[in-house]
This record gives sequence, C-alpha cells and structure tokens, in this order.
Amino acid sequence: MIDYQEIILNNGLQVLIHEDHSSPQAVVNMLYNVGSKDEETTKTGFAHLFEHLMFGGSVNIPSYDTPLQKVGGENNAFTTPDITNYYLTLPSSNLETAFWLESDRMLGLSFDPQVLEVQRKVVIEEFKQRYLNQPFGDAWLKLRPLAYKRHPYQWATIGKDISHIEKASMDDVKDFFRKYYHPGNAVMVVAGDVTPSNVQELCEKWFTGIPKGPDNHRILTPEPKQQEARLLELSSDMQVSAFYQVFHIPARYQPEYYQADLVSDILGRGKSSRLYQKLVKEQPLFSSISAHVTGSLDPGLLVVQGKLVDGISCETGHKAVRQVMDSFLAACIDDKELDKVKNQAESSLVFSEINLLNRAMSLAVAAAAGNADYANQEPEIIRSITARQIMNMAHEILREENSSTLYYHKKSA
Repeated sequence: MIDYQEIILNNGLQVLIHEDHSSPQAVVNMLYNVGSKDEETTKTGFAHLFEHLMFGGSVNIPSYDTPLQKVGGENNAFTTPDITNYYLTLPSSNLETAFWLESDRMLGLSFDPQVLEVQRKVVIEEFKQRYLNQPFGDAWLKLRPLAYKRHPYQWATIGKDISHIEKASMDDVKDFFRKYYHPGNAVMVVAGDVTPSNVQELCEKWFTGIPKGPDNHRILTPEPKQQEARLLELSSDMQVSAFYQVFHIPARYQPEYYQADLVSDILGRGKSSRLYQKLVKEQPLFSSISAHVTGSLDPGLLVVQGKLVDGISCETGHKAVRQVMDSFLAACIDDKELDKVKNQAESSLVFSEINLLNRAMSLAVAAAAGNADYANQEPEIIRSITARQIMNMAHEILREENSSTLYYHKKSA
C-alpha cells in the first residue's frame, strides 16, 4: 500500500505526496501526460525529442544538471507511447532545489537554437544505434505498424521516420511545448522524507505562478478488432533467425489486463514457463524465448519473441509456438500453476515498492491514467483472478486472427 495525499493547484497541477522518513532522501517525479501517441503522423518522435530538450537549459538556468549535482542529486527521464516522465532524487534537506529546477523549465525552456541542433543530433544518433545498427533493432519499427493500423501506437517513441526530427523547426518545438508542458497537463509526485505542509508551501512558492495552459482532450482513433492473421517476413545478416508474435490485449488498469498479463506469465515468464520448458529444454528449437505484455494505457499487446536455434526455420518455430498455445488452451490450468504465476506477479509488485522512486513513479502513472489509487489496487486484483478467468482471456486473445507475426530470417550463406 502506497499512502499518499493529494493537492490540486489552481493552475491544474496535480501533486501527490508520499511520506517515508526511513532515510533522509526525497524523490520528485514530474510526469507530463504526453507520449508518442499524441504526435501528428508527419511529426513523430517529438515526445522523445523533448525528453532531451528539457535538459538543455531553461529561462533562468542554463544547465539543469549542474545545480542538482551540487546538492547531491541525480536525475533521469524516459518516454513511452503514453507519457514523458522526469525524475530526480536528492537529500531531503535540499528539496527546494528540485522545485526551483522543475518549475523553471516548466515555465519555459531557453529555446536555444544550438541546444535544438545538439539534441537533434543526439536523437538521430540514438535512432541509428538502437534501432538500425543493433541486431533486430528495427523489429518494433516493423511490428507496430503491422499490429496497429489506426491507433497511433503504430509508431515507436523514437518516431516513425527520423526525417521528422531532422526537419523539426523551432516553431514546431515551441508549439509542442506550449501544448503539453504546463501544469494542467502534469502530475508531480513528491516522496520520501517530506511533509505535506512543506510540499504545499513549496508548490505555492514555485508553481502557482505558472499559467495552466490549454486543455488537452485526447481524441485518438481506436484500433479496430483485428479479424485476420498478419505476417511480415524480413531477412537479416544475423547468425540466427528470430520470431516475434503479438496479440491485442486490454488496456492497463482494466481488470482484464491483469488476466492477460498472467496468460503471458504462464506462457513465457522465466525458465519454468511453458514456452521455455517445451521449446528450449525439451525440444531445443529456440535458444531463448519469452512472453510479456506492453502495459500501455490504451489497449496493448501480448508479445512472444525468441531466437531460433541455427538451422530451425521461422515457420517451424511458429508452428511449435502454436502447439504450445493450443495445448495450454485445451485444458484449464491447475491450482499449482495458478498460484505460481499469481505469487510471481504479486511479488514483483511488492519488491518494486521497496524502492522509493518506484513508488513515486507508480503513483504518477496511475494518476495520469485517471486514478492514483490504481497503484494500490493491483495486488488485490491479481489475488482475485481465477483459473477460469485466465482461460477465458487466453481463448479471447490467443487467436491467430488476433495476431501479427514477424519472421526475421537468417540470410542464407
């Protein structure tokens, strides 16, 4: 259970306060409710670009990192299709430094053309290194538009095409900032060795003067129910072939999502899972195979991916995966397997909450989804899931007509 108090400022900033006086540390997590799904189809990659630009200096502070490091703090950020999240940790005695830094860059970036050019080059290089020059790095650049035909999950957070970032103008950047980077579109979690009265005082001092900004009502095109199996075949210079298959599942925080998550655990979480036992240990067709869910705030995907043993074709691997799934669907799981996957899932949540930063992030993401208490409801939802619910969900999602498959063939010598 993550205890918290909530403050809503007049400008719309939602502030959640989680007290933990076990150490003299504090966390400030600032989540902006904007991800790659909010981008225009011809201007993708902007949410991720802003993850970089927000460290490039603000109106009054030319270097974000320098003053934070001077007071013993550290920071980082990440972008997803749903959100952009900035977080920092520092000694609680220096908490006001975090409020100063976060409020100043929310108030306004420096919009230095040199910073834009530097970060543009950084993002372009990241695109090349992580997606184009890594083994199978472009798999998700291919899988997303295969699985999503209408919803903007069809492109990765890095962007649909790197030319969109190459062509980004300063006016484009300013428009994006004004639309999304303001108090009315943010959730701030302050956690650790703090008190609500001190946090409220700092909020009033540093954030109340920042304008609310425009109301952002998402109108996203929902993904139609998939009615046919899709297949894409590619070739690679890698030494092995790779197999990817994704199935549409419910959105994060819906009760059915947790059922789908347990389905993925049964199939491919760890070495005791069905796919690993059958296709790595018993009949070694794959050198590695796993399954997971994307956990996105709109309907996401259950993902099966694996590397095939040399000489085994993608078609053979696909057939074997299907056989494991069909065997799973043919009979209800027993109590032992049900307890195992539920205990694994609940343990992961409990252990993640040992970390103060993880607790802050969990509250922020849940609040962005509409209810901070979602973060506290997950264990009970998992405990309540029955074997029959899991099997019903498995039959609903593990249909070939609900799947998109990528064969990454090893090129013949």
